[in-house]
Amino acid sequence: MSTQSVATKKPKMVSHFPQSNTGKIWTKVKGVYLGPIIALIAFLSLWQLIPALLGVKPFILPKPTDVLHAAITDWHLLWPAIQITVIESIIGFLLSATIGIFVSILLASSKVLEISIYPYAIILQTIPVVAVAPIVVIWFGAGFNAIVIISFLIGFFPVISNTLMGLNSVDKNMGELFTLYNASKWKKMWKLRIPFAMPYIMAGLKVSCTLSIVGAIVGEYVAGIGGGKGGLGYAITVAAIQLKTPYLFACGIAAALLGIGFYLLVSLIAHLMLRSWHESAMKVET
Repeated sequence: MSTQSVATKKPKMVSHFPQSNTGKIWTKVKGVYLGPIIALIAFLSLWQLIPALLGVKPFILPKPTDVLHAAITDWHLLWPAIQITVIESIIGFLLSATIGIFVSILLASSKVLEISIYPYAIILQTIPVVAVAPIVVIWFGAGFNAIVIISFLIGFFPVISNTLMGLNSVDKNMGELFTLYNASKWKKMWKLRIPFAMPYIMAGLKVSCTLSIVGAIVGEYVAGIGGGKGGLGYAITVAAIQLKTPYLFACGIAAALLGIGFYLLVSLIAHLMLRSWHESAMKVET
């Protein structure tokens, strides 16, 4: 066999060097972020183009540039409103999380309590906020306190529902193991049921944190601001009355961004708490 023939059959060298950090970052951006970014750019472009081509007035459908201009022009009004809504939402969310988890533990510890009380939590969730708001205002007064309570009521049910589901979904074999070692009911709760329910609790908190912002804004609609400074709900009401549609859009977008930011923050906390042991948050090496 000739040297040329052997050289022809020589296998190609394949590079087994690991992918660089830049390549990994680009792969992640391309696979996760590129699609949403392109969709956002396309949406904003169409939104900017259609009103301009059709000659739609800004008070009917403002362009993104009109919304941005309104946000910058009225920033001295928008920023205080955002701060007030954030404070109301955080307090309402913390109340929902604390009371919801505590009540869920009590209900899970006694089947009689769960059967007796949980249906009323469901009923409370089905009652429209508009129907509850006058009672809240009578009990707590118009303004900040009533808004926080309404935010709490809207965000309460997802916490109690998900937490109770997690506490009642403990692996049967693990429960029998604790019983075999004569673990008390409360020791089983703290050492087994609550850790097992953590992913469910975090799922409930993710839902509740966004609903708390909705509750704060809705609370300002139905409970008023009590003579003080209002948040985004009050700003939206005033903008609608004055036909300041670009500023109205700016307030709505600010509320949406608050919800997204709040959700990402709670998701980060959940990831940090669960990443070392739960599959839903463990980092997969590729």
